[in-house]
Amino acid sequence: MFLPVTMIPEELYMERCLQLAGLGRGFVSPNPMVGAVLVYNGRIIGEGFHERFGEAHAEVHCLASVASADLHLISESTLYVSLEPCAHFGKTPPCTNLILQQKVPKVIIGCPDPFPAVNGKGAQVLKDHGVEVKQGILEESCREINKRFFTFHRERRPYIILKWAQSQDAKIGMPGRQVRISNQVTQRLVHTWRHEEDAICVGSGTALADNPSLTTRHFPGKNPIRVLIDKELAVEKNSNIFKPGVKTFVFNLVKNSKEEHVETIKIMEKNFTAGVLKNLYEKNIQSLIIEGGRSTLQYFIDNECWDEARVITNNQMILPEGINAPAMKNFKLRKEEMIDNDLLQYFTPNGA
Repeated sequence: MFLPVTMIPEELYMERCLQLAGLGRGFVSPNPMVGAVLVYNGRIIGEGFHERFGEAHAEVHCLASVASADLHLISESTLYVSLEPCAHFGKTPPCTNLILQQKVPKVIIGCPDPFPAVNGKGAQVLKDHGVEVKQGILEESCREINKRFFTFHRERRPYIILKWAQSQDAKIGMPGRQVRISNQVTQRLVHTWRHEEDAICVGSGTALADNPSLTTRHFPGKNPIRVLIDKELAVEKNSNIFKPGVKTFVFNLVKNSKEEHVETIKIMEKNFTAGVLKNLYEKNIQSLIIEGGRSTLQYFIDNECWDEARVITNNQMILPEGINAPAMKNFKLRKEEMIDNDLLQYFTPNGA
């Protein structure tokens, strides 16, 4: 026996949409993560999510998942979707067309889609064809899961995450040699974070000192595009950051060139960082995680050009002769957690 629909809050089904949407994390960019649930009289009869960029959207998977015995119920059901259905032809047909074809009478939307080709048009198309539309259910959570997507379209730049590991005395390494600061479990978590973002960035100092690969070798996910800030092109071409298999963008002040998977881009703008972000936006890079070194991280902090910072502090390590960690400014602590001897703290800028 199912509870009457009036006894089940709409937030419950929207929360399920968000759970489903999260399953697309790391695979759908530059599209947003979206989940959809079809409900008939308090019973979920279909659900789906956007699984991969260029493939079917959440609404398509949701309606296709309805069992044969329940197909006749679609025209009496409510469709919950975490983001406004699209109303334009992209890599796939408009989801509004399918909703209308299936005669879904009511659609409940978590939040509007900021993409100019949608942005209110999807909801309006449905309304114009007699579909009852309700918006704003768990809207803050629906925006949060797609904060990268919203920032990309609102600010015309990637969503920027700063990340570093530091010792108990706030040192991020030792001059001239590599130091492993975080524990093995946290290192694997960091590789999960890499999988979730479009690109990963380091400066030439880190590339020269640590020779990083910037891969997800400790997590079975995609490798992010590598971004190297190397103004004078000092990093040797046999470095790990240039290994085949992943694109690498090298931003510099010397030249433009392109060979195989490495593109060298000369920044012409007076504001170097603005030039880098402009280029990444034009290349459809929706999110960027910056992992070092200190001067690169500090530069983004000083220019108030970041959206989130993740700081890992090993509370058992002390490096008195080490390199100082970046100095945070105008920030607030969002949450923190412990993983064995590592303290993970998540910050956002004040006002965010």
